[in-house]
Amino acid sequence: MIPAPGAFIAGAAIFLTVIWDAFEAIILPRRVTRRFRLTRLFFRSTWITWKFVMCLLPSRKARETMLGFYGPLSLLVLVGVWAIGLVFGFGLMQYGAGSAVVLAGGRPSFATDLYLSGTTFFTLGLGDVIPHSTFSRALVVIEAGFGFGFLAAVIGYLPFIYGSFSKREVDISLLDSRAGTPPTAGELLRRHSYEYGQDALARLLKDWERWSAELMESHLSYPVLAYFRSQHDNQSWIASLTAILDTCALVLVGVEGACAKQAELTFAIARHAIVDLSQVFGTQPRELPQDRLPAEELRRIRGVLAQHGLKLRDDEEADRKLAGLRKMYEPYIFALATYLNQTLPPWIPLKKGKDNWQTTAWAQTAGTIEKEAALIIPDDHF
Repeated sequence: MIPAPGAFIAGAAIFLTVIWDAFEAIILPRRVTRRFRLTRLFFRSTWITWKFVMCLLPSRKARETMLGFYGPLSLLVLVGVWAIGLVFGFGLMQYGAGSAVVLAGGRPSFATDLYLSGTTFFTLGLGDVIPHSTFSRALVVIEAGFGFGFLAAVIGYLPFIYGSFSKREVDISLLDSRAGTPPTAGELLRRHSYEYGQDALARLLKDWERWSAELMESHLSYPVLAYFRSQHDNQSWIASLTAILDTCALVLVGVEGACAKQAELTFAIARHAIVDLSQVFGTQPRELPQDRLPAEELRRIRGVLAQHGLKLRDDEEADRKLAGLRKMYEPYIFALATYLNQTLPPWIPLKKGKDNWQTTAWAQTAGTIEKEAALIIPDDHF
């Protein structure tokens, strides 16, 4: 067994490490740049293992479902790790203080100290183990205080996390009828080709400017939110943010009548969010294995937009500008998507499909609902 002085020092070190890590994760509202963090080590090790195992599942739907469990489950496990660390740390300190306890029907041991620590931390107060030295009593009082405060902090932490997640998902859901599923830049511009559509597009990009700032603020302070996946398998915050960045890039290249200034502002904050999140998760920018926008696809986007009265600038300078803009964010967002096992959307839908709101899980009525939706809002409108 560890000598008493060494046990006390080890217990104090564990206590300080855990309580500081919990403070940074729950209370401190800013990014922590320190290399070693218990929380960061926990998420990286468990996520890599979880992702590896779940990617062995043959069914894509089952795989996405299990990957979606990781965020909430890891959050609960992390709280448990903190609690175990604090109990173990105070148990070591009690042992290092000489196991100064009174135990009915036995001799004090390290197991007794751990038991006293556990009942004190969770404020059980059974009374079968009683500290009898002044220092041991002081440790019990201190642990009870930290245990009460820790549980209170966790109770306030979990609703905030789920509130931030819900707030993030609202605009992602709204993008479904505006940019298709999954959202794409070409479809977003096409669906805003109606009269006064560019004014609506400007308002949409302004909303996503604020959304990107809120994403950066919440996900830098609480990185666990990045592991929370959207309600639908074909939606994600990474895909939505990519579609918005793609849209801003096209508008900045030159779409007649479009809101270039608002696109510039939205592009700046969205790119800022992606780069900062890449630093938090340690995902260095990576070149894409294949071009997301080959020349023929860009010609197709220009053709589709032209059919709907939108002209995208078409010359070598425009192509160079678009390539330069894409290099500013695509390597970062691709590395982040790879780490989180998400896919990037295309620039324009590869084939005609239905949005999430136009589909149903009830196979018997799916055809009827889709036909009614087409009658109410024709596909040409979208």
